[in-house]
Amino acid sequence: SSSVTMQMRNIGFGVWLYEETGSGVMLGLLGIVQLVAQMPATLFGGAFADSMDRRKLITFTQSFSFVLIALATILLITDQLRSWHIYGIVLVLGLTSTLGGPARSAITANIVPTSHLMHAVTSNTATYQISSILSPLMFTAAYEFIGISAVFILGVFTSVPATVMPLFVKLRYSLMEKDEKSNEAPMIQRLWEGFTFVRNHPILPGLYVMDIGVTVVSYYREIMPLIVDKLFRQGAWAIGPLTAANSLGGVAGSFLVLFMATFRAKGMLVLYATSTYAILLFAFGSLQFLPGNPIVLLVIGGAIISGLGMTDAIGMTTRQTTVQLTTPDNMRGRAVSFHSFCAMSANNIGTFEVGYMSSRIGAGNTMLLGGVVSVLVVIAVWRLISGLRNYRYP
Repeated sequence: SSSVTMQMRNIGFGVWLYEETGSGVMLGLLGIVQLVAQMPATLFGGAFADSMDRRKLITFTQSFSFVLIALATILLITDQLRSWHIYGIVLVLGLTSTLGGPARSAITANIVPTSHLMHAVTSNTATYQISSILSPLMFTAAYEFIGISAVFILGVFTSVPATVMPLFVKLRYSLMEKDEKSNEAPMIQRLWEGFTFVRNHPILPGLYVMDIGVTVVSYYREIMPLIVDKLFRQGAWAIGPLTAANSLGGVAGSFLVLFMATFRAKGMLVLYATSTYAILLFAFGSLQFLPGNPIVLLVIGGAIISGLGMTDAIGMTTRQTTVQLTTPDNMRGRAVSFHSFCAMSANNIGTFEVGYMSSRIGAGNTMLLGGVVSVLVVIAVWRLISGLRNYRYP
């Protein structure tokens, strides 16, 4: 339900903002607003996850979604909603949801035994992707038959179980005794310990560098209203099917990682997936050269977006699993937070970059440029970071 809430919020806010302003730059600014909130919150969220009851932390942070989305809904219905309201709400929710993010990831190892952790992380990713399939379709139905207000209302209702249910989770595994000396240490010291752990990890730095380098030039998900308008030449209704296609590919990628659990060269697996992602960006950008038949564009574009979702999910699932399997419990929250820090920073910068460049050189050319840069990043990482090539687990 938290995933559905997030999807409804992101799509609903994005569509309303784009319809209100018609500006790709204004849409891309959502990434900058979230970046301001999420960069510090991600790091401190990891330290909180290692020192607090993770269930209560999740519930507390999730409750803000209910309150603020409800507020946005009231403002919309009363015709009082303005762009600055959206930016303000996104800022606060970016802060609170990010503070709870490391706890949501780290708690997985407290619910299932280590022997099943790979399957649990993969299932979590697949569950997220399945909700990401259903949510855009729910958006399209609500938007087409009722209007944007119905999308906001759906976000309010789905936020309720996301707030309450974590309190009923039973924690059974990896419950190490808290290190009192560590917990009494200053927050900055605990953050530095987490950074040092990640920096010295044999594979994580390389994975993060590659993810950041590719994502900042290609992150299109948050600006789908612009992509659908400029590249597919369709209305907001097409956001649902295309976003669902992306998530369907994500489910396939997550299960592919599960079936390749015995493949020891995890670093090379991500390199292969990211290389394919870069090539698909060229195909995505080339949609601008196809005839204007909407059915052809949607079918071919949906297939390409599905492939992008699949290859992206392979990298994401492998990174998450590596963090979970190779990190002690008293450090897991901080390790997860640095993973989230890199991913969210790249996503938010990418949102602005793609939005800004699309308004300058066109959405298709922006994707082509992203493909060129992504290929160069993959080659550089493969050549310069030997730990990524040579890493084997277990």
